[in-house]
Amino acid sequence: MTGHHTLQETEQAIQRRLGDVPLRHDAMMAVSNIYRAAAAIRQHFESSVLRGADLTWTSFVVLWVVWIWEEMETRHVAEEAGISKGTLTGVVKTLEGRGLIERGAHARDGRLVLLRLTDKGQDLMRTLFPAFNAEEAFVVERLDGEENRALAQTLRSVVEHLEEEGDERRAALRADSPPPPPRRSGRRPRS
Repeated sequence: MTGHHTLQETEQAIQRRLGDVPLRHDAMMAVSNIYRAAAAIRQHFESSVLRGADLTWTSFVVLWVVWIWEEMETRHVAEEAGISKGTLTGVVKTLEGRGLIERGAHARDGRLVLLRLTDKGQDLMRTLFPAFNAEEAFVVERLDGEENRALAQTLRSVVEHLEEEGDERRAALRADSPPPPPRRSGRRPRS
């Protein structure tokens, strides 16, 4: 059967397919559910509160990061938002075109670009964020306050582990792997 499957149906299918394979099923299910929850949350927000503001999840996150930090170098905005610098360029162009964000030169290094919200962007975030937060509360409505705090701490622990040890782990995995194939940029390899 193809199409949408519930979380329970998916877990049962995984168990049927991989039940006798020696894997850390608990880890697989945890990461799978983090991914599914993140995708469901993103879709919910884009179809509800962000739709009214004509924002994607990514554009909202960029606005949020710049709003919180007031002014920030583009490379740091991309890193904080979890997107590439190329993706950030497109998002910023769109947000600039809507008059929500502006670029500025760095005071000490003219090569660096700073982002800041315009007055219109500030106004949008001040009015949008309470509605956004109401949807955050809706998403975790089945959890009580203590369960929300425990979930937040558990996810923080996952993030901190990757921040502290992820670079070393990725480097070790890359060292034990063959080099990746060349990117499909359309260019022919040099002879």
